[in-house]
Amino acid sequence: MDSAANRKEEGSGTIMGAGLALVLITLTVAVLVVVQAVVGAGRAASAADLAALAAADAARGLTSGRPCDVAAAVADRNDVDLDSCQVVGGGVIVDVTTSVDLPRPWGEATGRSRAGPPQD
Repeated sequence: MDSAANRKEEGSGTIMGAGLALVLITLTVAVLVVVQAVVGAGRAASAADLAALAAADAARGLTSGRPCDVAAAVADRNDVDLDSCQVVGGGVIVDVTTSVDLPRPWGEATGRSRAGPPQD
C-alpha cells in the first residue's frame, strides 16, 4: 500500500495546517488593528465632545474659567492633546488628538466637536 505516489504526499497535511494557521493569525492581527483604531477614534470623539461641552459652559458663564483653558483641562484629564480651540458666536469648536498603540501612519486618532447655541 505504500506506493511511491503516497510517499510523495507525506507531510502535506502538516504544510496545509501550518498555512491555515498562518492565515488565521494574520486575520486575527488585522481584526485587532481595526478594533484598536476604532477604540482610539471613539476615545478621541468622546474627549472632544466633553471638552467642547465644558468650554461652552464656560463661554456662557455657567462655570468659571476661560473656555479654552477649561477645554484644555478636560482634554488633559481624558489623556488627549488639545490641538485647537475656537470660541465662535457663543459656541466653542475643539480639535483633539490622541495616540493609538499602532504603528505610523495609524498611530493617531483625532476628534472634532462643537458645542453651544445653534448656528444661524
